[in-house]
Amino acid sequence: MAALVAPEAAAPQGPTETGETTEAAELSRSLSRLLPGLEADSKLGRRRALEALQRVLEAAQPEAPNADPDAAAAAFQGPWVHLLLPRLLRRLTDPAEGCRALAVHLLGLGLRRAARPRDALPHLLPALVARLASPEPARRPPPEACEELRLALVQLLGLAVRLTGAAFAPHLDDAVRVLRCTLLDPFAAVRRESCECAAGLARATPDHFHMQSESLIGPLMQSISHQHWKVRVAVIEATGTAIQFGSGKSVDDVLPHFAQRLFDDVPQVRQAVMRVVGGWLLSLRDRYSFFHKLIPLLLSGFHDEIPEIACEASSLWEQVGLQWQTENEEDLKDKLDFASPPPAHHPSPGSRPGLGCRELVFRNLSKILPAVCHDIDDWVAGTRVKSAQLLAVLLLHAEDHVTQHLEPVLRALLRACADEEAAVVSSCIRSAELVGTFVGPEVFLKLILSTLRKSPSPSGLLVLASLIQGCPREALQPHVKVIATELAQAHICQGSENRLYGERLLQCVQAVVSVGREDCRGAGEPLLEVLVAVLALWGPMGLGDKVQKTLAELAAVEGMHGSQDLFRARVSPLLEWLAASHRDWTGHSVELLQLDVVLTHSGPALGEALPQLVPILRSCLQPARDPAMRLKLFSTLTGVLLGAPETVDSQGQLHGYLDTLVQDIFVPNLQWHAGRTAAAIRTAAVSCLWALVSSGVLSDGQIQDMHETLMPQILTTLEEDSQMTRLISCQIINLFLKTSNGVIDPDKFIKIYPELIKRLDDVSDDVRLAATSTLVTWLQRIQSETSKCCYQSSVRHLYRELLVYLDDPERAVQDAVLEALKAGSVLFPDLLVKETEAVLHKHRSPTYCEQLLQHLQALPPAQ
Repeated sequence: MAALVAPEAAAPQGPTETGETTEAAELSRSLSRLLPGLEADSKLGRRRALEALQRVLEAAQPEAPNADPDAAAAAFQGPWVHLLLPRLLRRLTDPAEGCRALAVHLLGLGLRRAARPRDALPHLLPALVARLASPEPARRPPPEACEELRLALVQLLGLAVRLTGAAFAPHLDDAVRVLRCTLLDPFAAVRRESCECAAGLARATPDHFHMQSESLIGPLMQSISHQHWKVRVAVIEATGTAIQFGSGKSVDDVLPHFAQRLFDDVPQVRQAVMRVVGGWLLSLRDRYSFFHKLIPLLLSGFHDEIPEIACEASSLWEQVGLQWQTENEEDLKDKLDFASPPPAHHPSPGSRPGLGCRELVFRNLSKILPAVCHDIDDWVAGTRVKSAQLLAVLLLHAEDHVTQHLEPVLRALLRACADEEAAVVSSCIRSAELVGTFVGPEVFLKLILSTLRKSPSPSGLLVLASLIQGCPREALQPHVKVIATELAQAHICQGSENRLYGERLLQCVQAVVSVGREDCRGAGEPLLEVLVAVLALWGPMGLGDKVQKTLAELAAVEGMHGSQDLFRARVSPLLEWLAASHRDWTGHSVELLQLDVVLTHSGPALGEALPQLVPILRSCLQPARDPAMRLKLFSTLTGVLLGAPETVDSQGQLHGYLDTLVQDIFVPNLQWHAGRTAAAIRTAAVSCLWALVSSGVLSDGQIQDMHETLMPQILTTLEEDSQMTRLISCQIINLFLKTSNGVIDPDKFIKIYPELIKRLDDVSDDVRLAATSTLVTWLQRIQSETSKCCYQSSVRHLYRELLVYLDDPERAVQDAVLEALKAGSVLFPDLLVKETEAVLHKHRSPTYCEQLLQHLQALPPAQ
């Protein structure tokens, strides 16, 4: 021991040096008594020696207020390096875990007390490498088996880095070798401490760290997806520092992992990414080379679900823009000196990005957009959402500079607007609105309309609607009619039966009306055609109310009071539009549905459009045309004729077309043809005829004219299989008879009652009752004839037939027949008495016959 301190004692000494040497000698003597115990064979002996050393070192720390810490550190330096350090390092391999832990603790105390901690590094670093580094870190566990001790050793390494600073540089290789293993340690706390140590190492040795920084990126990236969020945060922060003070070449290796962390469920992880990327954009040496890669990561934070993170990302981006603007002030001199105000139609003029931010995005847009447009189709929903949100932010910064990238942007929007994720579609709508705001309509309409002509789709229509919605009114005004005319084309307004397609088409019209307002007056006709198409195809699917609301808005901008006025002004052009193709219609034609909409919504306006409507009906209801179409058209026409006074006859002009309706529509369609389809058409025609004659718009004379033409066909329809047809036919015959003032042709008149008698045997009681009522009317018509004696034989036959049904099982039929006989008894009462008495004994229940006889006896003798 004396030999170790003799060289220092032999040198010339001043008062201070003498004191330091004395203190060092005393410490050496104290340590010499304890150090042999470190080599004891027993674990207990070694532990006691270590504990004694701990007490000595802790007691040797200067506690007096006037004590000189530098002198104490200088006195401790010699014994520490030459005596204590080698023995403590040997204890790092002690079999006893407690001894190893005490050795690590004492090494930390020694480093803190030593005047020159760097002197211990040549001995300490190899020992740490031996305990923490393994040749194959991915396969073999580290030599130190205890997790807590590995943590303490890494903390010891970090302490050495902090205490030695730049002097640690010669030992950088050993430290990196240790960290490459500990960054992958199974113990999460070791990984976190290793990240802090790596960051401290980068800051302590900036001039040399770049040579080793790339070696740490691999282990860091393997830990960036660790299950503990604190480890992920520590890895991100350490990576930021390692690249900041190391080599920028690693940025490309790191960015994909950082991009994945933007989807992390833990806000602190996303926040760490924002801060690191923001720091790189502000202070990375090679940041200009990586702007196009770093900007998307920072801008992605604008839409973070945590407002604080979004606000911090926005603040960092503002700092980046201001710094870049300051650094490039000469280049931006003209734009700074003659700064233009925000565009009048800017969506948020109060929060417009600064010039530096806008220029940064614009200058890097050509490099950023392709990747964004690619990721917007990614198979992972989260990636698509982030890409769509980022695209909107980029477009807000690029403003009118997006014009030169318009084609790829629109292609991406067309694909993304068909996404099943609502968040993607919402962001793309916002992006399309921004394009409409900053790009002239003559430019974007050329591209989007061309796409719709080739392949109309819901996404294409949604993009068009959003472009229009974002476009300023004054810019859109010259193009309103072009847009409306294009939308009214059959290949677009009839492009699909999908409900979503109809919604998007309606959105286009709504956008044109809401943006164009009074400018839509010149395009009212094609816009109404589109709304008619939407109502025809998708009204039954739930779009009816929305279309009605849009019709009201269109009427308002055209200065009208409602949709009725709109149809009144446009019904004739609408019918002409439909008539252009009516010769090719079938039961599946969309135009047939559109005609139904026009007829059911035009109301009184139809009375003014008969010259256009009747030719369409006459052509489409010919027997040679498609049966399905005729059925649908008859159904529509029936509904219109039921309200004829408020629809087709609102002007009192329907009678002028009555002959066409009868001769060209009803007569051909009432003729008998074999088959169920033909029978269905006859049923539809009979229903339509009944709607016409019962509407109240025809005079008795006009109905009588129809009677003469249609009675033969109606009598044949009494034999139809359809109960409805037979019932309505009875009602029509009844009405014909009531409106006839006299029988013009007795031969035809006599042919009516036998057909009605047949209906008394009908399977339907309703038909039987209707036939009975019609027979009453037939008898009443005979009573009005002056030569009623000519009908005596026919009446006798009718009496006989009706008397049979007084014994009918159905009470209602018996009552109706009784009333019919009473009504007809005034014609030939004596004849009826004779016939009744002849069959009285044949009836199972003669009650009705007796009632009839009582009625006949009560008749006045004159009758």
